[in-house]
Amino acid sequence: MIITGPAPTLRNARRLRGEMSLPEVLLWGRLRKSDGLRFRRQHPAGPYVLDFFCAKAKLVVEIDGIAHKMGNAGVRDARRDAWLTDQGLQVLRINASEVLADVNRVAASIASMATASPLHHRKGDGPPPPKTGEEFFSEAIWNT
Repeated sequence: MIITGPAPTLRNARRLRGEMSLPEVLLWGRLRKSDGLRFRRQHPAGPYVLDFFCAKAKLVVEIDGIAHKMGNAGVRDARRDAWLTDQGLQVLRINASEVLADVNRVAASIASMATASPLHHRKGDGPPPPKTGEEFFSEAIWNT
């Protein structure tokens, strides 16, 4: 599933790729090399531009700097997160200071979350985990 946005959001995303913050640049250097995962940077999604997006895991990663603590940014972030969640995406917010402190740990945590997501299943991992209620039905069928 690739979510996208209208032409103005796409233009804004392209512009923002050239204006990434230091924490975003550092994290992008790690995420773009994630084994088996494809992250996009500054990806348009509806009216928003996502810092990082892994379509396969339906995971949005937002790096929150000081601007996210000013004015009504919290309200805007909550509205944005609600919209993204309504689209079936999981939003992960990370403080920029955490990225600067240990970018490798943050990248590893993001990759782990993306691969552990119940929405993400790699070939060769065996069958996908059962959906709620399937455990009962599969046991009932095979144990009779």
